[in-house]
Amino acid sequence: MARWQPNASQRLADAALDLFAERGYDNTTVLDIAQRAGLAKSTFFRHFENKRAVLFGEDAVTGPLVAAISEAPPEATPLEAVGRGIEALGQSVFTPAHRAFSARRRTAIEAHPDLQEREALKGLSLTGSIAQALSDRGASALVARAVAELAALALKVAYEQWSDTDNADDYGDLARRILSDVQAAVSK
Repeated sequence: MARWQPNASQRLADAALDLFAERGYDNTTVLDIAQRAGLAKSTFFRHFENKRAVLFGEDAVTGPLVAAISEAPPEATPLEAVGRGIEALGQSVFTPAHRAFSARRRTAIEAHPDLQEREALKGLSLTGSIAQALSDRGASALVARAVAELAALALKVAYEQWSDTDNADDYGDLARRILSDVQAAVSK
């Protein structure tokens, strides 16, 4: 085995998702993942804390979303600021190149109750981060929380639809449409 091979992290993640699909999450070990990727077990632990971290390790969503909300023009409404965050996610995280991986990740999570719980907790944390960013912009606690809840719903539905490999919609366009639909439903 070579001492260094490129793309180890992605190879490990792909191997993990393959094995989760074939054997299930509970029946897959870190050693299985490393071997499937053609790497040593120690290499796995240089990239991930455990096999759950393959699915939840790095939070690539919160940072760009919160930054874009914070950087929205001062005159932007809370929903407009969230719209800026959604645009940022569509450009940096939920790109066409990431769609297939996201679909496979979602399938693995949907097949395991503990992973569904972890995904829900991650969603709650994201909602809290959105509310805090809106509050930092001057929104009242109630407005920040209400808009964050609506935004989280829109983001979740958009992610589910976007990660369907049969869907060719751009994430940003899809999420903005869904956010607009949610806003319209609330104002009826």
